Amino acid sequence: MVYKSFSRRHFLQGATLFSASVGTSVLTSSRTGATIGDEYSEAVVIGSGYGGAVAALRLGQAGIQTLVLERGRRWEIPSQNNQDVFATYRKPDGRAAWLSSTTLFGDSVDTYTGVLETLREYGANPLCGAGVGGGSLVNNAGVVVPKSRYVFYQVFPRSIDYDELLHVYFARVRKMLEPNPIPSDILATKYYESTRLFQEHATRAGFTNYLIDLAVDWNVVRNEIAGTRVPSTINGEIWFGCNSGAKKSLDRNYIPLAEQTKYVEVMPLCVVTAIAQLPNEKLYRVSYNRINTSGKILETKTVTCRYLFLAAGSIGTSKLLVKAKATGKLPKLNEHVGKCWGTNGDTVGHRSNLPPIKDQGGFAGAILEHYDNPISPIILMNYPQWNNPIGSQECLGMGIPEPKGVFKYDASTDSVNLHWPSYLQTNKQHIDATKLTYKILDDANFKDGKQPSTEFVYQNVAHPSGGATIGKACDQYGRVFGYQALYVVDGALLPGSAGGANPFLTIAGLAERAMDKIIPRIKHGDW
Repeated sequence: MVYKSFSRRHFLQGATLFSASVGTSVLTSSRTGATIGDEYSEAVVIGSGYGGAVAALRLGQAGIQTLVLERGRRWEIPSQNNQDVFATYRKPDGRAAWLSSTTLFGDSVDTYTGVLETLREYGANPLCGAGVGGGSLVNNAGVVVPKSRYVFYQVFPRSIDYDELLHVYFARVRKMLEPNPIPSDILATKYYESTRLFQEHATRAGFTNYLIDLAVDWNVVRNEIAGTRVPSTINGEIWFGCNSGAKKSLDRNYIPLAEQTKYVEVMPLCVVTAIAQLPNEKLYRVSYNRINTSGKILETKTVTCRYLFLAAGSIGTSKLLVKAKATGKLPKLNEHVGKCWGTNGDTVGHRSNLPPIKDQGGFAGAILEHYDNPISPIILMNYPQWNNPIGSQECLGMGIPEPKGVFKYDASTDSVNLHWPSYLQTNKQHIDATKLTYKILDDANFKDGKQPSTEFVYQNVAHPSGGATIGKACDQYGRVFGYQALYVVDGALLPGSAGGANPFLTIAGLAERAMDKIIPRIKHGDW
């Protein structure tokens, strides 16, 4: 295997740990449990999404040698010279799906390490990003704050200071991503009729509503409108990537800044299969497969580390922990690991019988708050759907579901699966609340003899959350109970939802908060 650099990484040869940099650490394999051929990095981060990218940057800035293992490939950042980086809805191909012969929408494609995985679990179909930048490559780019303190504490423990999270850590993430709402000149174009109508209807129904801050370069969107960039944002292209380069994904901010510290190396196409603590309880071993873009395993590798950060997403992190507990690799994990998983309350509503608009421009542009819903708090946002019939509109709903999902290990297949009970049975309160919000919205907008109507649909889970939740499986800073130097910094921390919000800002903010606590303790040898 050829690496870009061995200037900061270590490797085991014989019974001694050698460093290719100045100053060699010596560890005998008989004392550490490390084996000949193990690589070594002081810290390993599994995954490069919002939690992993934050952890990598802060570790690098602290001078801690860090290896980031990312299962997906590294995608070129779209530019004026290359506007065909990703697949599109209109012309899908293997770039749209992670090692699958079909896309999210059922299109047949070649098998490739594409940007989006659609899992088929028991009772739920979670969506997971794949690539350097993780979910930021495929999400809605909406920087949504859980604005209600009351709703926030319905989900999160009181040990998290809401004001500190809002004004310190969310602000830090926002400074990095520089999000802004749709500018007025862009909002006024034909591409954003649906957003304007959504706000008009929400206002008429008495709902608080506003334009969402989006991690988008609006000058690039202006170029799309002018025809000098390929239409992506204005065409509602979201799930498969953004070819115009308008989206401010993590491979344009956190990740390159982490690499610029010279202490962080990102290795794509490395699929982690197992984690374990070594006998001396001072090192962790991570097993992974290096693959090609067709999914073929090129070699199987192991790396040991002192500090292990799990950021493989709610699904990936939970599965790694549940497998490690079941196989005796991390036997001290508590009974809460692999439980309290939820959907973030994701629902889709298809509104019809509307004025002759075309539901097309993206990303999700505006949000409607119904936090005082008498059944349960709900938010809705208009959601672009490029092939919707004229006069219809998609809305994405979020709320607080019952986090009843459980991950279970199957010894016969050495695999872990998510088990989500019937959504309709276990989340009746959340569904009834969502239906009530739509009813108020539609009833208030009877016009010209037409009554808007909404077909309520429960679909794929866009924001899987939980499985290693804060306050149960982990402490308030993500340290896994029962272990030192083992941390969860991704969506697995969330107790089934972000409390009525798109979760990525919450994930990144909690990761920033955790790293502020973890880094000093690493420096002092406490954690």
